[in-house]
Amino acid sequence: MPVKYGKFEMPEKIKLDEASQTSTFARFIVEPFERGFGHTVGSALRRIMLASLEAPAILSVRIEGIPHEYMAAEGIIEDMTYVVLNLKGALIRRLTLGDDHHPRDIRLVTKMLEVTEEMIEKSGGSYRVTLKDLLDKSDYEIMNPDHLIFTATKPMNRRVDLRIASGRGYVPSERHTNFDPVVDEIVIDSAFSPVRLVNYYVENTRVGQDTDFDRLILEVTTDGRITPVEALTFSAQIGIMHLQVFETIKAHSVVFDKGEMHTNRDRDEVIAKLALKINEIELSVRSTNCLANANIDTIGELVVMPESEMLRFRNFGKKSLTEIKQKLDELGLCLGMDLSKYGINRDNIKQIVSNYLSEKAGVPEV
Repeated sequence: MPVKYGKFEMPEKIKLDEASQTSTFARFIVEPFERGFGHTVGSALRRIMLASLEAPAILSVRIEGIPHEYMAAEGIIEDMTYVVLNLKGALIRRLTLGDDHHPRDIRLVTKMLEVTEEMIEKSGGSYRVTLKDLLDKSDYEIMNPDHLIFTATKPMNRRVDLRIASGRGYVPSERHTNFDPVVDEIVIDSAFSPVRLVNYYVENTRVGQDTDFDRLILEVTTDGRITPVEALTFSAQIGIMHLQVFETIKAHSVVFDKGEMHTNRDRDEVIAKLALKINEIELSVRSTNCLANANIDTIGELVVMPESEMLRFRNFGKKSLTEIKQKLDELGLCLGMDLSKYGINRDNIKQIVSNYLSEKAGVPEV
């Protein structure tokens, strides 16, 4: 027999802060959560992103004529200790492989590295050997191709072998036990994790008249091998997979109240926001004039407009669009909003707002 639980406030979507977004950083805003669930979800996602996401890294290096890492090589400015440290900073991403490749397969990449006298002269007496010189024709995409490996001062023709595999977290060299090193092969520490930093904050947010719900803010910084959006997507799927096992001990199923009894109250609260005049949300003069010229008088008429249509208005640019989106976000609204569950659409929004204002003023509908 199912057990009935009361309604849980749940976020309907995740907002991405586009103003601060880069290829390696993103801020996500998720609300509303029931009190306490902001920390529960935020902490879990943070731990998964930092420890459980996979990416390729170099496991070992073998450079012809260099038997161990505690020596200097003729014609190379750096000794092998620094070369190993530089290799640890390689950022590589595995290109799409066929189904016959296991994600943890170790791949050996071999390169005949040739540095000529002409290359050295063109570089002013020393040639910078970078990551792209070693991995230019491999199955991996290089995120930092100009990353320095070592500096050559004499012509050379050496074979360089790199072992590469995918893994999780940070693995010291002594824990690489899944292959047998050959003679002169130097096993190195591997930084697999593509996520560098994850911060999360929990703030209060409003639902109706209550202000003690949670707003979760996640700030994700990656090293470029995956995007912050991919990091959040992968971590959520990993978390869901680990929770599924607890479904096997289900003694009773739980039926959650969907909150239908609050629909009318929610509708009234939404319409109260939609009935606000444009001049009540303190927009700049330029934005206010643009909306006035487009015959948009209320917030309701504004939110049913998609972004693409807003940009077609005369003298309306991205700066005004950003300002309006920020103001709407403060109200819990957005452009192109789907209000169909309240029976509101673009065709009837003016009439619904007019009826609401008439009722509020005590004027009977005509």
